[in-house]
Amino acid sequence: MDEETRLIRAGAPPAELSKTVGPPIQKGSTVLLPSAAALYDDDAYITYGRGGLASQEALKDALAEMEGAAGVSLYPSGLAAITGAMLAVLKAGDQVLAGDNIYKPSRRFCDQVLKRFGVEVRYFDPSQTPEAVVGMAGPATRLILLESPGSLTFEMQDLSAVAQLAQARGVLTMADNTWGAGYLFKPLAHGIDISVQALTKYVGGHSDVFMGSAAARDPKLAQALANGIHHLGWAVSPEDAYMMLRGLRTLPARLEQQGQASLRIAAWLREQPEVAQVLHPALPGSPGHELWARDYSGTCGLFGFVLRPRSETAVNAFLDRLKLFGLGFSWGGFESLAIVCDPQLPRRAFAPKFEGPLIRLHIGLETPSDLIEDLRAGLDAYAAG
Repeated sequence: MDEETRLIRAGAPPAELSKTVGPPIQKGSTVLLPSAAALYDDDAYITYGRGGLASQEALKDALAEMEGAAGVSLYPSGLAAITGAMLAVLKAGDQVLAGDNIYKPSRRFCDQVLKRFGVEVRYFDPSQTPEAVVGMAGPATRLILLESPGSLTFEMQDLSAVAQLAQARGVLTMADNTWGAGYLFKPLAHGIDISVQALTKYVGGHSDVFMGSAAARDPKLAQALANGIHHLGWAVSPEDAYMMLRGLRTLPARLEQQGQASLRIAAWLREQPEVAQVLHPALPGSPGHELWARDYSGTCGLFGFVLRPRSETAVNAFLDRLKLFGLGFSWGGFESLAIVCDPQLPRRAFAPKFEGPLIRLHIGLETPSDLIEDLRAGLDAYAAG
């Protein structure tokens, strides 16, 4: 053969790969098939790299094990998991019932995209009973979208009861379970049809990679999610899938440490004179604690608290005084974060009324006593503001 041909053919993958702890990262859009008969045998072979190779498949298998799912689909972000799963099961003329506390970008998709394609969305107060929520369903209702606890205001909903009532009506249920991370709470085991989470947050754990997942226990529904990925042309990179799988290995240890730290800090905040209320489902006495105690195996690091009334200037003074808490909207990583939530609440139809400004904290892996000292300095600035 000519030298050009020999160079093109040189360096082929080895016949056998050495075994490592993690899966191989296969970078390839082209998949070479073993025979002519395999070219169109989509049931037996991966015929195109976009469908995912070793690291993507390993991540899906691990997530399916954690979620108790028949199948898991991967998406390039958490929002894409919500929108992609919805598009996979909805059609023009359908109706969606959505909790008023859902993630703001999810709400934007419902209001600005689904509406254009003839899907009606009705919002319900997350404090309503399961009977009242499912009672809103009509002949066109196809899906109930839930988020418990809400990632800003931390309302807890009885997802088991909603799922049971919805199933009796032939209505699908989907839960954004990013707070529970697929580990602290198992939506599929509680009857929810589709469990969605932003892997970007706790599964990734290091604030450096985007991804989302949707899991289903019914094989037909799992296939519908996979078909939706195929139809819309989405893909996740092998490197990102590997990073997510690496994060998944340490998820229980990180959640344990961050959850215990968040409880310690939440209990401390409740005793501070500047604080009117703490919104942490795992903290005894907080709203929704009974449901958390019934359904959850632990807690994460995300919670909120309400300050006693003061000016916007005082709120800014509190946030600007913090040194260990970064000011950022995401969460789930190793670092602690803080935001004020009030500017987002007017968008809601059933926003709860709080005594004063609402602050959300994400507790990272720093030492709790250091974080408490940082918060005390912030509260001093708030009181002087």
